[in-house]
This record gives sequence, structure tokens and C-alpha cells, in this order.
Amino acid sequence: MFDFRNIPPVVKNILIINGLFFLATALLENQGINLSGYLGLHYWKSDAFKPHQLVTYMFMHGGFTHILFNMFAVWMFGKILEQVWGPKRFLIFYMVTGIGAGVIQLLVAHFRLMPLLAELPQEDINTILNEGYDLLQSGKNWVGVAGNINALINGTTVGASGAVFGVLLAFGMLFPNTELMLLFPPIPIKAKWFVLGYGAIELYSGFANNPNDNVAHFAHLGGMLFGFILIQYWKKDRGSFY
Repeated sequence: MFDFRNIPPVVKNILIINGLFFLATALLENQGINLSGYLGLHYWKSDAFKPHQLVTYMFMHGGFTHILFNMFAVWMFGKILEQVWGPKRFLIFYMVTGIGAGVIQLLVAHFRLMPLLAELPQEDINTILNEGYDLLQSGKNWVGVAGNINALINGTTVGASGAVFGVLLAFGMLFPNTELMLLFPPIPIKAKWFVLGYGAIELYSGFANNPNDNVAHFAHLGGMLFGFILIQYWKKDRGSFY
């Protein structure tokens, strides 16, 4: 039986904070207040960008399924890492991977924007910068290159997935031969192969660049990358992961 009292403190607070932000988003939306627009992550040239978003975006989610799967992963794998590392080290790891994922997301958006911006005159670019955010908030967008540029500049990234992928990587590195049971298909798989396979899928999906795909695949990979770097630093510094 799920016992909330037995969850270690950092994981417990992550679950609570994400739940509160999710409820606040829904309640304020009914009052005409777009919390995701203020706390979600935007490209740095967007008028909606604020530095705090590199932290707050990871506590926002786009729907119930989004938060459910992310928080389930935090609970399932994060509690084990926190028990092994201790609260302070796990919190550092979670925040570094989440912020790192946001940084990678912004950098990828920047490099994708460069060739697109060269295709439009400055007048059209100024129109996107001045009007694009409000257009997206109304549920509309331009078609073609202008729409792609607007989505990159004024789109909103939310979710703990970058930090979650960092947690998955850490679990796979610390407990590589632990068997996990997949849901689809329902077969056992070792943690190391699960992490490698998931990372490969995200890499392929990121480079596929499907315009209808709203998933921040490179943010997920960014969480893994920063998690790997941090673990290697800790391993070198202390001769072990913990």
C-alpha cells in the first residue's frame, strides 16, 4: 500500500510542490490568469521570458497525464536515489538536471531559429516578436516558416521531465542490472538497457523534428547529460557515487 509518510523528504516535497502548482494553474486559469505563461520556460528573446523560469518551469505541467507520469517516476526512482545519496545530494542533482535541461532546450531552440530567421525580412520578424506570443495564447499561429519561428520564440516549455530523465539515468548508472518491468510490452528489462533505449528514442525523436511533436526531447537529453556530468564529477571527487 502507498504510504506517503515513508517517502523521503525531498521526494515528498517535490511531489507536494508539483501538485500545488498543478492545482494553482487549473484554479487560476478559471480566473483568466495564465500561470504557465509566467512560470513556464520561454526563449530568451521572447517578451515572456524571465530568468526565474529556468527553475519554475520544472514544477509546471501541461495536463494530468503529464504530471502523473513524471511524479510517478520521481516517486519510484527518486526515493531510492535519495535514500542512497541523502536529501542534500539528491536535491542538488534534481535541480541541476532540471535547470540543465532548460538550458539545453533554449540552446537547441536558438540553433534551430538561426536558419529560419534568415528566410524572413526583419519586418516580419519584428511582427512575430511583437504579436506572436498573444497569437499563441489565443490558440492560433501563422503557417509555414513564420509559425515555426513563433513556436520556437514564444512557445512555452513546462514539466519535470528533464529532471526525471536525469533521475532515470542516475538509477541506471547506480543500479544497472536491476530488472524493471515494462508496461508495453510487459517484459522485464535491465535498468541500463532501459535508460540507453529511452535515450536513443529521445535522440531520434529530437532530430526527427516533427512539427506536430510538442515534446521537448532535447530537454530530456539535457537532463541526462547534466546528470551524467554531475555523477562523473562526484565519482571522481569521492571515488564513489555517494
